[in-house]
Amino acid sequence: MTSTETLPVSTVPTTAGAATALTDPASEQRWTPRLWGILAVLCTVLFLDGLDVSMVGVALPSIGTDLHLSTTSLQWIVNGYVLGYGGLLLLGGRTADLLGRRNTFLIALGVFAVASLAGGLINNGTLLIGTRFIKGLAAAFTAPTALSILTTTFHEGRGRNRALSVFSVFGASGYSSGLILGGLLTSFGWRWTFLIPAPLAVVALIAGIALIHRDSRATEGGHDLVGALTLTTGMLLAVYTVVSAPQRGWLDPVTIASIVVAVALLVTFVVTENRVAHPLIRLGILRVGSIVRANLSMIALFGSYLSYQFMMTLYLQTVLHWSPLKMAFALLPAGLVVAFGSPFVGRLIDRYGSQRLIVTSMASLSLGYVWFLATAGNSPHYAITILPTMILLGGGFAFGFSSITAQATHGIDDSEQGLASGLVQTSGQVGAALVLAVVTALVAGGSSTDSAADFRQFHPGVNLVTGVAVVGLLLNLAPLVRRYNPRHA
Repeated sequence: MTSTETLPVSTVPTTAGAATALTDPASEQRWTPRLWGILAVLCTVLFLDGLDVSMVGVALPSIGTDLHLSTTSLQWIVNGYVLGYGGLLLLGGRTADLLGRRNTFLIALGVFAVASLAGGLINNGTLLIGTRFIKGLAAAFTAPTALSILTTTFHEGRGRNRALSVFSVFGASGYSSGLILGGLLTSFGWRWTFLIPAPLAVVALIAGIALIHRDSRATEGGHDLVGALTLTTGMLLAVYTVVSAPQRGWLDPVTIASIVVAVALLVTFVVTENRVAHPLIRLGILRVGSIVRANLSMIALFGSYLSYQFMMTLYLQTVLHWSPLKMAFALLPAGLVVAFGSPFVGRLIDRYGSQRLIVTSMASLSLGYVWFLATAGNSPHYAITILPTMILLGGGFAFGFSSITAQATHGIDDSEQGLASGLVQTSGQVGAALVLAVVTALVAGGSSTDSAADFRQFHPGVNLVTGVAVVGLLLNLAPLVRRYNPRHA
């Protein structure tokens, strides 16, 4: 192959002319069939993430009934995946930078397929959570690697924003498809919601082997094993402590010891990163205000919505006794808004900038939750309360995902794209785990769902996710206010 337009940026060019064609942002990148094929493989992985999360979410009440799991145990079906995902995302992104994006991506995708198959064949709740954790570990390597392959294959600017928009559409399509497919499959048995992703992952794996170009390892750098161990262990222990403390008690000696050890590990990580020659995270990246805001915005986006979906799944199926398919259609509008709205976000970023789009995203999220609280009462009506809320939340995701990702990776050198991608996704996953843990504690401490169709026990949880979204909005409004304040002109 001689056409340089079809080569990813991660491929080392053999001539100065090729290098210029690949890296000059002023040149217009031609989207060849192979380039589209690479994007399709990457989008399939995001599609699987969305498909998996939504299908499993729909199946939670059925899983709980079949395996005799409590509400607190059910949240581990979600957080088992999130803990594995968030705990190793940074290591996954850095591994891709150091060992090669292609090999890291393909190996992790194979593990994802095997874990999917195993999850559908297991009869024990603890083992099921274990497969979810392993699946999350695999996603911790596929997700940042896919995004770093995308951001190094497509030129920064119009081409990359367009690719990110397509990327987001597939994520939304996976989520939307997963809701409906999860509702249908759960009618035949919840195990099918775990089995379906396996063959899709195998297809993506085969296509990836054929289409994704081999890339060279980093010519400089090393493995910061101490940093990787202390960060990963510290994050996992911190999230586990927050998740388990409501049951064990915050003043329990085990909880206190876990907090102390987690803090010690994270402090050790910071000290290590300032001293080693090749740190896992260049801490200087956190001195960039826009990158910090992007990571906090991802926490608000994922943390609030994942927890809201968890509560609505339990309420609609457990309290109102809706069928899985009916519940899936009830939550579907959010995914449809993202699927149809995301293709336009790339052009909006080009025109208005990522910061304004993120503010729009946070405003839509906040308005959705506030509307829910204002109209829900003790028995929320679907047409008046739930439907408008889902549309507003879908708007938040449509505007937010691509714009937050674009801001988090803007101006980052190709050698650190995996780090930046992993960092922003880690923020979303770990933030989601922490918010969900607190929401679960609030919901579990409320009134029993065995009473009438009452939403009262879920009100504290919705109050929390509303606060998370509003904080995200205020955080992103601050730089815009300073920019247009005459005193700062």
